Formats: sequence, C-alpha cells, structure tokens
Amino acid sequence: MHTGFSRKLSFFIIAMAILVPTALCIFLGIRLHIVQKELTSLRSEAKEAMAYYDMYADGDMGSDTEEYTDMYTADSVTVSKRDKSAGYGEGQTDGNSPEDGVRKVYLTFDDGPSSNTGRILDILAEYNVKATFFVIGKEEEEYQSLYKRIVDEGHTLGMHSYSHKYNEIYQSVDSYAQDMSKLQEFLYDTTGVWCRVCRFPGGSSNTTGMVDMHELIDYLDEQDITYYDWNISSGDASGGYISTDTILHNCLANLSKHREAIILMHDASNKNTTVEALPTLIERIQAMDETIIVPITEDTEPIQHISNE
Repeated sequence: MHTGFSRKLSFFIIAMAILVPTALCIFLGIRLHIVQKELTSLRSEAKEAMAYYDMYADGDMGSDTEEYTDMYTADSVTVSKRDKSAGYGEGQTDGNSPEDGVRKVYLTFDDGPSSNTGRILDILAEYNVKATFFVIGKEEEEYQSLYKRIVDEGHTLGMHSYSHKYNEIYQSVDSYAQDMSKLQEFLYDTTGVWCRVCRFPGGSSNTTGMVDMHELIDYLDEQDITYYDWNISSGDASGGYISTDTILHNCLANLSKHREAIILMHDASNKNTTVEALPTLIERIQAMDETIIVPITEDTEPIQHISNE
C-alpha cells in the first residue's frame, strides 16, 4: 500500500508539474493578448492625438491658445442670402424655413473620424438622431468603416479638409482646391458619396491664411459646394480640458434665440467630454417645445460667418 500511495503521489506531483505551468502559460498568454490589444489601442489614440495636435502646430497657428479658440466663437454670423425659392412652387418650402414654426437644431462634428466616432454614432443611434460630420482625410484601415457607417446610418457626410494643415490649405486658391478635391475624391471612393457640403477649418471668417477667404468662397460656388459655419459653439475647440457642464451650457444657453441652430462640436480622440455631454444635450433639446434635431442637407439654409475685415 505504501508503494501504491507513493506511485499516486508521484503521478500527482508530475501531473501538477505539467498542469500548473501549462495553466499559468495559458493565463499569461491571455493577459498578454489583452495587454497587447490595450497597447495597440493606446498607440492608436496617441498617434491620433499627435496628428490632431500637428494639424494645428504645423498649421502655423501661433502659440496663443486664446487667439486660436477665438476663431470658434459665433459672435458675428449671418444667414446666407442664397436664393432658396428656386425649384419650389408657390407656397412650398424646403422644410428648413423658420416660418414653419419649428426650431431646427443641427449637431455638427468636425475633424473626424476618430477613436470616438463609434461612441458618437452609438449615442446618435440610441436617440434616433441624425447629425452632420465634417470629416478630414484618414486613409488608415481602422477609419474606413467609420466613414461608411456615417453614411449607412443616415448622417450627412461633409468635407472639412483633407490635411487640416492651415499653412498648406490656406496658401492659395490652388492649394485649397487641391486639398478639397483630394478629400472629395477620397470620400467618393470610400463611401460612394459625392459631397457637396463643407466647412472651412477655422470657419469662413478665419484670418490665418495668405489667401482671401472670399476667393475660396467663389471657388466653392463654382464647384456647387455650399459651406456651413455655426451660430453656437460648444467650446470644445479649446486645447485644454473643458467639462461636460461647460459644453452643455455653451450649447444650450442661447439656443432659444435661434430658429436655425448649427452647433459646432469636435470628433477627436481627446474630446471625451464632448461625447459624455452628448446624451444629455440630445435629451434637453428633444425636451424643448417645437424643436427637432436634423442633419444638414443641400437644402439647409447656410449659417455663414461674416469677416470683420
């Protein structure tokens, strides 16, 4: 019996000597896989954040943060005088006229797609809301499905710029046209949508470039492209931290003053508080009387800034 017990003990020890390291290797392998995925995600976000920073650092924007964020206020805006009557019979409108008694709110997101785009789209889907995304050019594989998802889920895909580098796109009409054409072709190849709506980086009233913005506006008119600025800014263009409460206040404080409200927000990896504020923002807008959230279309009356110069 002593011999039998010894054999069983020996077998048990050998089995444990094999099973324990094996189980430990499996556990460590799983942990390594999880860590590698997290590391890949962090690297992607870091790369994206650096690219987002470079869009402005390389854009010769200067180091004064306040000067930069001043471009994203909405102090001086006007509604475009574009003739909206063409194509409609007497008594008909395009459904975007303030005279119909309903306030229209347009949620717009600049600079995407990003690691936050999926979260934004999930929230919009949860509340059955359509928005507008003014995107830039990102050819990496992880972004291709996001461009397509924006379109497939019924949101408006708009152009912002391909590179978003101010010192390049605002050198001349030709440089802006090349950048815009590259983005338009890229989005068409990716999604099948030929975009005809856009937003200037920094807005149409920005004064950062060497080219007269009126010349760029004339170019867009020639291309049958309509540009849209904003009359409400969330304030999230700031390079520093901005709280969800501040974003909500910025978006809602003056909303009642507008029958057509285009809200400026940003879709970027470092704009987490924008994403966190979005559900409450939507709920509060939806709770307003005679107010709806709609996407920008080619029939939407543009809100366009007037340059102070």
